[in-house]
Amino acid sequence: MRSWLAAMALACAVGMALPEGANAQNAQVQQEHATFRAVDFDWIDTSRGREVPARLYWPTEASPGRVPLIIFSHGMGGSRNGYTYLAARWAAHGIASLHVQHIGSDSSLWRGNPFELVGRLQAATRDDEAAARVGDIRFALDQMLLFATGPYARFIDMRRIAVAGHSYGANTALLTVGARVVRDGRWLDFRDRRFKAAIVISAPPFYGEKDLPSVLANIAVPTLHVTATQDVIKIPGFYSAARDRVAIFEAIANRRKLLVMFQGGSHSIFTDRALTGGPGLNPKVKESTGDLTLAFLDYAFAGDSKALAQWSFDWQDILAQPTMANTIPISGATAQSDRQGHIRVTSAEKGRATTSEQQKNYPLLAAGARQATAEIDGPASALRR
Repeated sequence: MRSWLAAMALACAVGMALPEGANAQNAQVQQEHATFRAVDFDWIDTSRGREVPARLYWPTEASPGRVPLIIFSHGMGGSRNGYTYLAARWAAHGIASLHVQHIGSDSSLWRGNPFELVGRLQAATRDDEAAARVGDIRFALDQMLLFATGPYARFIDMRRIAVAGHSYGANTALLTVGARVVRDGRWLDFRDRRFKAAIVISAPPFYGEKDLPSVLANIAVPTLHVTATQDVIKIPGFYSAARDRVAIFEAIANRRKLLVMFQGGSHSIFTDRALTGGPGLNPKVKESTGDLTLAFLDYAFAGDSKALAQWSFDWQDILAQPTMANTIPISGATAQSDRQGHIRVTSAEKGRATTSEQQKNYPLLAAGARQATAEIDGPASALRR
């Protein structure tokens, strides 16, 4: 069966923290921190005969109907234990996150005969596994919203549910919010309309798909795309350069989108690994990515772009500079500027496109980053509830 989703993401380190009264038969409290608690679930989706392990990070202060929820999908070879820096950051700001482990493309890939590793990786990218990952996300959200089986449903704000993922998980997130493919002459659409935004970190190409705009045409929610200039996937048979992340961003027709590219880094700098991409840059990228996701959710859920503007200013020193060497302009922070998908927004154009009041939120940045542009402000009213 044709492979069309793949990426490399080793999820390392142990996760951390959720609410009182969790069902002891379904979850086990792992650790407790000042701002959040973690609970592991070992669910089984009986309709598919598939295990769906997950780890929930729950803020210690939660009010009914007020807790945003992010469902997170790991990259190739990852697990529910990874991406703890994001989970902790979100929980500290009152956002719950559920990190789903995808059996078949999880950390079990690294066990076994090393000479058979390439075959295991290739099997993990088959169509059926890609579809199963999306099914895991849907099932996990179903479980969180069941009032009869746990104490969480009444706290979750149904208007503020997002999906996020790194590498293979980024493709899973895109499928969850509307990406689709043609198989046997018909479109396969996995969209779950309960998700109102998507955080897409280091998305690989949809391997084998020649019409990327059609694949991504149905995505209608705000999307954040995060990458780095050295974000390169090196899995045998699935090599992918950083420009492929930009191509995903470019192909999405929905104008409520934001692309951020860090200078340097690596594909796995967005995991919990501490040294990849450089010991100096690594913690900065993690901190800034956490801040960025929070700012993006302010925009996606409330139409408020002020935090994005401040983020662009605060982190300009580690954002990539636009360069003529790229056929597609790569910038630190840029937003869609026209319906054809071209990113051609300069500081001068930004000034012409926004009102004087909006310009106050976007101070002129150094060459290290391009400003978050008018498109961040333009559609904001459509997102206000």
